[in-house]
Amino acid sequence: MTGTSYAELLRLTAPEIVVGLAGLLVLVLDLSVLRRTAIAVRFHSAVVAGCAGCVIAWVVLDKFPAQGSLPAGMLVVNPLTQLIQIALLGLAIVVLLLVDSARFTTHVGEYCALILFATTAMMLLVSTQNLLVLFISIEFLSLSLYIMTGFDKESAQSAEAALKYFLFGGMSAGILLFGMSLLYGISGSLALQPIGAAVSQSPGDPMLTLAMVMVVAGFGFKIAAAPFHMWAPEVYQGAPTASAALVASSSKVASFFALFLAFNLGLRAAAGSAAWGMYSAGWASLIAILAAVSMLWGNLAAIAQTSFRRLLAYSAIGHAGYMLIALVVHSRQSLTALVYYVITYALATVGAFAVLSALEGEGVDAIADFRGLGKRAPDLAFCLLIFLLSLAGVPPLAGFFGKFYVFTSALEGTNHFGLLWLVLLALAMSVVSFYYYLKVLKQAYVSAPVTGAPPIHVAVATRLAVWSAATLVLLLGCLPGLLLNKVATTLGSAVQ
Repeated sequence: MTGTSYAELLRLTAPEIVVGLAGLLVLVLDLSVLRRTAIAVRFHSAVVAGCAGCVIAWVVLDKFPAQGSLPAGMLVVNPLTQLIQIALLGLAIVVLLLVDSARFTTHVGEYCALILFATTAMMLLVSTQNLLVLFISIEFLSLSLYIMTGFDKESAQSAEAALKYFLFGGMSAGILLFGMSLLYGISGSLALQPIGAAVSQSPGDPMLTLAMVMVVAGFGFKIAAAPFHMWAPEVYQGAPTASAALVASSSKVASFFALFLAFNLGLRAAAGSAAWGMYSAGWASLIAILAAVSMLWGNLAAIAQTSFRRLLAYSAIGHAGYMLIALVVHSRQSLTALVYYVITYALATVGAFAVLSALEGEGVDAIADFRGLGKRAPDLAFCLLIFLLSLAGVPPLAGFFGKFYVFTSALEGTNHFGLLWLVLLALAMSVVSFYYYLKVLKQAYVSAPVTGAPPIHVAVATRLAVWSAATLVLLLGCLPGLLLNKVATTLGSAVQ
């Protein structure tokens, strides 16, 4: 690689370098200067340094945008990928704010560094169109999340969740890698666009069919789509709150965006159709089945949950089904809808975990533990109301418009309303979701608090995280064009 190429690499990866260096700085500071200070000071310092690194990377992306690409699609930077990276940085800042009040570990620097390293991996994941870099980014992210899940050494649930996550993750990584190797064998290239050209010449190749099934299975694990969701309830329940928040929010944004680009650029010619009465073999029908199963299993299983964390896990499986509808359509409009949906979903979910973090000192886990929250902490209860109603799809919150745009893209993207069956199923499951979200809100607002229960004290950083997420959910719901117009104007540079 020439000197000019190295300069280009540094220019295109400047935000990732900033976040990675911030992680190293947090690690070094905690292991040297701050090692003998009070644990609260170490957490505050690590969070401030980590947030500062994310803010600097945000400024680099916003004020000094660098567009370009490296050979073989190893790195493709354009306004759309930069928008996704800004969203990832914002979510990382919210998660770091949750860490400020955490006391489950003395390895402060290592934990905060892992959050920043995972964010770096996600930023790389959304800016590559090369199978090798895609796989390395996914595994870099996965290893960080495995460690973060099991970081609470005093919790048996945390250890069990990390072990299940690691075992299922290792298996899915092998399946995904084997599928990618078949795509390489078919096309002779690791770049998505040459793969797309090769696939268009032989869309019915049996080896291609096997490759598609394996890639769908590998990515299905990452997005917690049924039936590849087995790890999600345990991780959501057993992982430290900040770890679960990162798994439930940022990783979904990066994974769904990468999944859409991989199939749209590399396998578009083999999509086929899942439209009623116009079925043709391809991955679109496979994704449609995955979406339907995820919506059914996620929403129906959530009804039976008594743990709020597990309820959020099964809710996430259901939402993965809604988002997969956009992939079935695989159009510009559906990508715009998907980006809006996944970002607003991530905000509502990280906000719900922020409320859990605020209530951690109260030992809140079961849905029944929320009783009387409206009287003990009215601001937390109000924010929880915003998050859950947004996830349920109640207007004028952001979640309503996310579902609306995904569903309308499905109806406009096919002739004669061919995907109406999938949209009707999604609408029915959205109605079902009202029941289990309202169960939580009933406890918070209708049930009386335990006699003599004092008001709840919330740390400043946690309160800031809760209100920031709630404000954004409200703002993007009342003014969806703020994000939609931005996505629409940047879309042309990403998907040709």
